[in-house]
Amino acid sequence: MLCFLMHTILFLFVVQMQHLTLLDILVIFLGINLKTLLIRFLDRLPVAVRYQLPSDEADHNYQIGSNIGLKGNYAGEEDYKYFIYNHLAFTVLYHKDNARTESANIVGFMVNPLSVKHEYEGKWNETTTLTTCKTHIEETYFSSGPQIVRDKEEIVFTYDVIFQESNITWASRWNAYHQTQADELHFYAAINYLVTLAFYLGVLAIIMMRTYRDISKYNEPDMLEETGWKLVHGDVFRRPINSDLLCIFAGTGVQCFGTVITAVSVLSVSGFILPSDWFAFWRVILVLWALMGYFAGYSSAHLYKMFGGTQWRKTAVKTAFMLPGPVAIILFILNFLTYSQKSSSPLPFPSGQMFALILVWFGFSIPLVFIGSFFGFRIKASQDPVLTNKIPREIPEQPYYKKPIISLLAGGILPFVVVFYELWNILVSIWLHQLYYIQSFQFLAFLTLLATCAGTTIVLCYFQLCREDYRWWWTSFLTSGISGVYLFLYATYFFASMYVTKPVAMLLYFGYMLIGSFAFFMLTGTVGFYACLCFTRYMYSSLKID
Repeated sequence: MLCFLMHTILFLFVVQMQHLTLLDILVIFLGINLKTLLIRFLDRLPVAVRYQLPSDEADHNYQIGSNIGLKGNYAGEEDYKYFIYNHLAFTVLYHKDNARTESANIVGFMVNPLSVKHEYEGKWNETTTLTTCKTHIEETYFSSGPQIVRDKEEIVFTYDVIFQESNITWASRWNAYHQTQADELHFYAAINYLVTLAFYLGVLAIIMMRTYRDISKYNEPDMLEETGWKLVHGDVFRRPINSDLLCIFAGTGVQCFGTVITAVSVLSVSGFILPSDWFAFWRVILVLWALMGYFAGYSSAHLYKMFGGTQWRKTAVKTAFMLPGPVAIILFILNFLTYSQKSSSPLPFPSGQMFALILVWFGFSIPLVFIGSFFGFRIKASQDPVLTNKIPREIPEQPYYKKPIISLLAGGILPFVVVFYELWNILVSIWLHQLYYIQSFQFLAFLTLLATCAGTTIVLCYFQLCREDYRWWWTSFLTSGISGVYLFLYATYFFASMYVTKPVAMLLYFGYMLIGSFAFFMLTGTVGFYACLCFTRYMYSSLKID
């Protein structure tokens, strides 16, 4: 295979420490510590480090991005030292299709990071030649040891580029990134999703058959004594406490649900967004969130009217600010903290990006919420299938293992466990810079999540009503919604693999994970709530009550 060196040692520069140590510079500007991944893109392909596991003799694996250094010690020494990768050897793979065009397509982008103690003679200037670099027609050799990170140490950074022709085509250039050991795990995860879907469909079928049997028994003419869930027919649709907040939560959850289902089913599965282009994905999420404001306002206002409310404008305002409000506060604080660290990542104020965010929120999302609330409040409210008694029924004393808190903790963990593997992949792709490329699994995992939330809350709601406890409104929302709490707890555990030491980086991580966990809480809670609402309406609409 033709291989040649096109350009070696394209630029050299010296970092001379004045007031800050090199380690401080690395922490502030390059990342968190020496295990931070440094990622660059070429023709939208992320740079990758190719490696081979001892158990894999044939295939190579790829790590997206490269570490900026390592921690180790010399043989015979006990003290650990920090070594920085100050030379990057890039390999660019290209493919020529002479039958169609004379130009070439880039089909691969790899890097081999090296730590080199560069040396040179005399005083540093523009014409300085490194004595440690010996170029060759195919590669560069170094005649010195690794570069140790020391206070006020002079470090020379270099790189070289090799262009190598490859038989990989443009259409298959992502295959190398996809051929990892995670494929087998995804296969088992897909089997797990299918088995879980079948299991919950079976459980729902059993519950529906049992409900049908109860309805047939309760509707018999000689059935004089009321038992089971029929006893609470006069209280099951009683207005819950803090019903306004429940309406706002449900409307926000509908907005989250619409955003996620559209992004997963239409954009990801269709391949509209590249697996490495997270910025494009979040831009699409932001636009979808604004468009789904109509459905958020519609659902919250309609539910608010069903509870007998009249001030729908207040509900619309609270719905429009329920999730974006806390998110804006958290992002403002995090932006200020990163700006105080002299980082290049925060949005300057004022800036075009910040103006665009404010325009999307106040110019599109909030007006759509009000429009949806207007139409949702105008339509006729859904009538309860049974009348509500004026005096609330006394709820029997329940044993400790039948308390609502036990069902919340037990039921909320199921949705989290079912999609745990996909959540882990998403966290790894966001925080550890790995590719999350199998979008079809996203859709299957999301369907499994919906089935789990709906099935778990319906089963627990049925048994709660059988215990003559009619306080199912908030219980149905929190049973599946508490999985967002489990997500945040797992994010705390996942934090241990991040090697984060700076307080600002910790706040950034937990701030963003708090936002994601709160949105997950809203989404899963809303799915469980509406599933129970439909289930209870079906049950009590089939009863014959005098």
